[in-house]
Amino acid sequence: QVQLVESGGGLVQNGGSLRLSCAASGPTSSSYVMGWFRQAPGKEREFVGSIRWSVGSTYYADFVKGRFTISRDNAKNTVYLQMNSLKPEDTAVYYCGLGPGITRIEYWGQGTQVTVSS
Repeated sequence: QVQLVESGGGLVQNGGSLRLSCAASGPTSSSYVMGWFRQAPGKEREFVGSIRWSVGSTYYADFVKGRFTISRDNAKNTVYLQMNSLKPEDTAVYYCGLGPGITRIEYWGQGTQVTVSS
């Protein structure tokens, strides 16, 4: 059974930075995509960005381009979301998800709260 464990959330001031981690354990496929998503109170979950394990290619939502960076450490089976220039509107619970594609997520992390104060 695949498990995803997230860490790294917290409270940060406007303009600050945080790095989230998502560690995967269990049988995974190198062809899978690890995606980051977020859900703010009263809103639907939205896509933030993704990385394909096999080649490391990344893809980002327009609202985070230039501010967020996704990377991976294959040896640790861990994907990172580096978030810079954070804004209050980035406040949300952030989730990592793993699957064949960003619209076909099969496994989810437990979520980690990110709060950006103004």
